[in-house]
Amino acid sequence: MQKKIESFFKHSSNPPPSVNSDDLFDGIRAPKYPEIRIKYTRQPTRVEESTSDGLIGEEFFEREKSKGKNLNKKRKYAQFHLELGQSDFLLHTCKVCEIQYTKGDETDEKVHNSFHKNFTHGIPFKGWRQERLIDLPELERDRIVIVSNFDPPAQRKKVQEVVKMMEIELGEGWIFHELCQVYLFISSQRVAGCMIVEPISKAHKLLSDSVQKISDSASGKELVSKAKTLQFGTICFQREVSRKGSTHKRKGSTHKSLEAMDSNLLGSIVCEEEATPASCGIRAIWVSPSNRRKHIATHLLDAVRKSFSTDNVLEHSRLAFSNPTSAGKALATNYTGTGSFLVYKT
Repeated sequence: MQKKIESFFKHSSNPPPSVNSDDLFDGIRAPKYPEIRIKYTRQPTRVEESTSDGLIGEEFFEREKSKGKNLNKKRKYAQFHLELGQSDFLLHTCKVCEIQYTKGDETDEKVHNSFHKNFTHGIPFKGWRQERLIDLPELERDRIVIVSNFDPPAQRKKVQEVVKMMEIELGEGWIFHELCQVYLFISSQRVAGCMIVEPISKAHKLLSDSVQKISDSASGKELVSKAKTLQFGTICFQREVSRKGSTHKRKGSTHKSLEAMDSNLLGSIVCEEEATPASCGIRAIWVSPSNRRKHIATHLLDAVRKSFSTDNVLEHSRLAFSNPTSAGKALATNYTGTGSFLVYKT
């Protein structure tokens, strides 16, 4: 019988010696480095937007935080508009008070509403402890207050406020000076009207036909020239209205032209050369738009005639008007009862 295959191998009773890995490389050892532990921490959210100062991320966040700004506040989204050639795209001009403001802007609209109310209804007036009043029997709830340059600063400050409102319609830089007296018409705790007067010594009588005319003998027509002209370099265009009729000549009186041009007049103011004695000059008249056609200007004129002179009541013939517009000319004609009222140059 054959032997088993295991009998050909001799098994040793001693275990084989273990082989050390260090002996294999024979002195070649890897250097031992210190143990490095990597720890990952979550960083705070960074602001990704760059600024004009060149700061981004955490630097911008810390700087804005130091200023006390709340960067977590929600954004406000504004309404955008399309510019399609509108004349009032950026600023809207009110047709009544002529102030310019931005539509949609809360601050601008608030300022416009306040100014618009003061312009149309009059400047607020709570009153003073000491007021110089004019007693007119036809006035019941309203009153007229006189202010001069010798009154307290609070009263003069109110006059300056009214004058600025008058300058919007009448022009700047000529309405008031130190020698003027101011008559304020107070209605519903507002200055509804104002009249500024000054002492004068002479004036000139206005011609009833004060429109400057130019006759055209060739065509037999009469041209009435307007005050406004349009000029381009040396070329001047003047708007004229042609009226048919015979030429009219005034005899027996020389006349001169006051340089009082206005867009509401058909020409210059023409008055007589000879001066006429006068006492009171009506320098400016203003009534708020919502209070017009209520005879406020007439009441102011009555107050002027009653109080301007300490001796007696002034006659209508002693009043003179400065550079009247078409509305002022109508008022003076109705009040004095004649178209040839007195006019003086300021």
